[in-house]
Amino acid sequence: MRWVLILLAVVGIVVSSLALREHYRTDASPCSINERWDCGIVNHSPYAMLFGIPVAVIGMAGYLLLGILAFKRAYRLMLVPVLGGLGFALYLAHIESAVLGVWCIYCVVSLGVISLVSLLTLGTVVVKEVLRSRKMI
Repeated sequence: MRWVLILLAVVGIVVSSLALREHYRTDASPCSINERWDCGIVNHSPYAMLFGIPVAVIGMAGYLLLGILAFKRAYRLMLVPVLGGLGFALYLAHIESAVLGVWCIYCVVSLGVISLVSLLTLGTVVVKEVLRSRKMI
């Protein structure tokens, strides 16, 4: 499980770095597909920054932390940042859907990645706890 989570963290870092590139891009975005899918609009919106930091940088740091915790097999410790990351990604998806009306493909992929990491981490912790409780009986 550790290597799957590390691989997903690396994918998250790559996707976040692509979103960061869009944040600083001044020319036309290559992922401007149509009026509903445009990474440039999303990554240049006021919601792309949090306390002066690009959200993509926060994503990169979060995925790095999750990768390190997965490497150390610190699955219980991963629960707080992974569920916080999932909540933040869901909030950003709501912003894209309800406020901006435009989606960023990188953000959607990142939402998928953090969702998978959340499910795998939670599942791993639950299975380990069940196995531990059975040994105590």
